[in-house]
Amino acid sequence: FGQSFPKTRSKGYIFSKDIVDVGEMAKSKAHSIDYDSGRMDGEIKLKREVGLFGGICFVVGAMIGSGIFVSPVGILRETESVGMSLVIWLLCGFLALGGSLCYAELGTMIPKSGGEYAYLLECMGALPAFLFSWTFILVIRPSTVAIVCLIMGTYTAEYITNSDCYDNDLVARIFAMMALLILTFINCYSVKAANQIQIWFTIAKLLVCAIIIVIGFINIGKGNTEFIAPKTSFMNSSPNGLSYALAFYQGLWAYEGWGFLNSLTEEIKNPRRNLPISLLVGIPFVALVYISMNISYFTVVTPDEMLAAKAVAVTFAHRTMGSFAWIVPLGVCMSTFGAANATLFTAGRLPFVAAREGHVAQILGMVHAKRLTPQPAVMSVTAIAMALICIGDFDGLLNYFTFAVWLFYSLTVLALMIMRYTHASWERPIKVPLVVPILFFCASLYLIFAPIINSPALEFLYAFIFIISGIAVYFLFVWYKLQLRGMNSLTRFLQKLFFVIPTSYKEKDEVKTPL
Repeated sequence: FGQSFPKTRSKGYIFSKDIVDVGEMAKSKAHSIDYDSGRMDGEIKLKREVGLFGGICFVVGAMIGSGIFVSPVGILRETESVGMSLVIWLLCGFLALGGSLCYAELGTMIPKSGGEYAYLLECMGALPAFLFSWTFILVIRPSTVAIVCLIMGTYTAEYITNSDCYDNDLVARIFAMMALLILTFINCYSVKAANQIQIWFTIAKLLVCAIIIVIGFINIGKGNTEFIAPKTSFMNSSPNGLSYALAFYQGLWAYEGWGFLNSLTEEIKNPRRNLPISLLVGIPFVALVYISMNISYFTVVTPDEMLAAKAVAVTFAHRTMGSFAWIVPLGVCMSTFGAANATLFTAGRLPFVAAREGHVAQILGMVHAKRLTPQPAVMSVTAIAMALICIGDFDGLLNYFTFAVWLFYSLTVLALMIMRYTHASWERPIKVPLVVPILFFCASLYLIFAPIINSPALEFLYAFIFIISGIAVYFLFVWYKLQLRGMNSLTRFLQKLFFVIPTSYKEKDEVKTPL
């Protein structure tokens, strides 16, 4: 009982014969296990549950969260004019589209889950890929999940309590944790269920956006164009070029999610077709929605009022919808819940893929024997996000790590340009013009250095030191294969507790064949 058997085809994992019942495996349509050899008869993989419509909904649902209801204030503050804020929204859309085109080429050329991690690993080797996983698994992705859940909790608390008799901050945290636990259960229970949640909540949030847009364009028809007229909208634009980097950060926060779909390539049906189409349809559609909503806001809300507003969409609703104004805060709650679902869904795939390569704890690369969902990986993201929600004051954490996000985005696009020459014979179902990754790379460099130059702070240095410290962790635990005492026993215990088994990825599934 508990005896270790030889390693499976998924390198680095120890598989115990007392973990999985063969009958249960057969019922779940998974492959059987040969207990004499300790190997699985076949390959255990994630199911392909996400179709084209589901992929589009993941792109749209991940991007439209809280940003469009909050970010207009931050962009206007930095640009100081309505016209330039609209230009920033448009340029952010072009930047997201350019990045997604590069990711579409990478995703169809290397159809592995994990997004940037898989591409950096293939092109630049294990160390850059490990530093990416080190930063994103411990800080970026859990912080993003926690922030989106907290925003949802805040709107829910204000919508339900609507009173000063409650500590709304505490209530918001409780709602945020409840939402995170519900989403964790859904994502651990079924990929198909998480996909359906994403589809329905995306439809719901788009209905709210459509209401705002229709009301705004009705106001335009009435002549309420004082602040969006070309002659006046660019007056008093900020002369500080570096401040526009901060405006870009605000806008790109609203567009965040354009690369999420690449994190679940192995779960997309026919990824060569559906991945690029989902990106090419979803991102321009989101950009159109964002610009239309901003125009609608300025037909009712003055720039000074927007700068003073906590949530401009709610202010807009109270001005135009009367007794039906409750629809907007309810829509924001649904929007952020859907965005949190997409973020958690994709965030759990990074530790899953990194574990499969031996870069993080082995247990994170396993899936439930019956449901074939990466439960340990999803739970690891939830645990860190839950701790951040309890701490609460962590907004600056993500702000000071934002340069790291664009650092790895730029490295990923650089990897694409390098592989144009080092892997020129690989099949590329989609191939973007070289000028697109070059422009995206240059824009990324601006977004990395401009905020540091404009507002230097020690926190940027601390974030950089954290990233670099991953080098020591890599050499200790990956290169020299240092193993903590009791890890094998803990892995077997967690396998039995969660009823999870190792997974693998066939080398032939990676598209490396010449044209």
